[in-house]
Amino acid sequence: MRRTELTQGRTFGVVFDLGEDFFTALADFCAAEGVRQGYIPMFLAAFSSAELVGTCERVEDPAAPVWSGVHVSNVEAVGCGTLAYDPAEGRVLPHLHASVGLKEHSARAHTSHLLGATVQFVTELLVVEITAPQMLRPRKAGMYDVPLLEFG
Repeated sequence: MRRTELTQGRTFGVVFDLGEDFFTALADFCAAEGVRQGYIPMFLAAFSSAELVGTCERVEDPAAPVWSGVHVSNVEAVGCGTLAYDPAEGRVLPHLHASVGLKEHSARAHTSHLLGATVQFVTELLVVEITAPQMLRPRKAGMYDVPLLEFG
C-alpha cells in the first residue's frame, strides 16, 4: 500500500460541449488553468462515441492488462479518475474509468478504462486540483509496463 495526505488546491466545474473530443478538451482545460495534478471525483456525460479497454478475444495471460479497445456509440456515461503530471512529456496524464450505457440496447452497460470519447450534447465534470505532493505515473517494467500512480 502507498498512501499520503493530499493538499487540495482549486476546485473547478467544467463543461465540455457538443462534438468536443473528451481528452483534448481535458488537456486544454488543464493547460489553460495550470492544473498539473488532481482528481475527477465524477463526470456525467453523453458520448456520441467512446472507446473503452476491452476485448472479445481470448486473453492469453489473465494477469496481464488488456491494451485493446472496444468501440461503443450513443451512450450515457458516469466516471471518475486521477490526473498526474509527466515532466518528461510536459503534459497531464489522465487515468479515467467510466461506466457507459448503450441507449439502443436497454441501457446495457460496459465499464472499463476510458481511452477516448466524443461529446454528444454535453459533459459535466468536477476537477479537484492537488497542490502537494507531486503525483506521477511512471511505467512499471516488472508489471507489464503499466503506468502506476506514485506520490513524489
